[in-house]
Amino acid sequence: MVVRNPALRWPVDVPAGVRGQRIGRIGRRAKYLLLPLESGALIVHLGMSGHLSVVPAERPPAKHDHVDFVLDDGRTVRLTDPRRFGSVHWQPYPVQDHWLLEGLGPEPLSGAFNGTYLKERAKGRRLAVKTLLMDARVVVGVGNIYANEALFLAGIRPRIAAGRLSGPRLSVLVDAVKATLASAIQSGGTTLRDFAAADGRPGYFVHELAVYGRGGEPCVRCETTLKEVRLAGRATVYCPQCQR
Repeated sequence: MVVRNPALRWPVDVPAGVRGQRIGRIGRRAKYLLLPLESGALIVHLGMSGHLSVVPAERPPAKHDHVDFVLDDGRTVRLTDPRRFGSVHWQPYPVQDHWLLEGLGPEPLSGAFNGTYLKERAKGRRLAVKTLLMDARVVVGVGNIYANEALFLAGIRPRIAAGRLSGPRLSVLVDAVKATLASAIQSGGTTLRDFAAADGRPGYFVHELAVYGRGGEPCVRCETTLKEVRLAGRATVYCPQCQR
């Protein structure tokens, strides 16, 4: 492993003992890639614009190539991160004990994220339902774009207190989150500025957005003018007619 710039979002500090260890089946938890080795795992976060690529080990690094995972077959897995918002961590087993992973909510497409679960987490909460949905301690992977879209699909206003929503409406919201994310995955994600998928192609879900980034435009359902507000510091767009 070669670390050219340890000053990413958090300092890169990986013990020398990982050298020579075999990489197991690569996994993921929330936004973190998990590279299991024999005595622990590397936890990699790509930040806003980072990416991993497999290149010949002899290829000279470019300006933003900060970390190399050198393999024994003459190739290198190279972390490129122009904004340096990504990170690389080491965690002995069990990996879930790492401070970045402990306390995370369920994966949004898993069975653990369901109406009963969300009702329990929303119970008595005055917090806006959109803010609750974006809390990784409640559910991981629902960012601002997809929270906007899922709430529109569910017909729920982003500002309504989570605790005021009934069980059936929360179940509808869970289904909307799953449908929104599944559609986004099918479309390759949402390209904003410099994102590209692993194959270099942009994400096309941006062409399917019903509300995000469309404040002041007509609703795709009823043509009412969409409203845009700031909620917890994030751009929030909704239809005052379709969402209650």
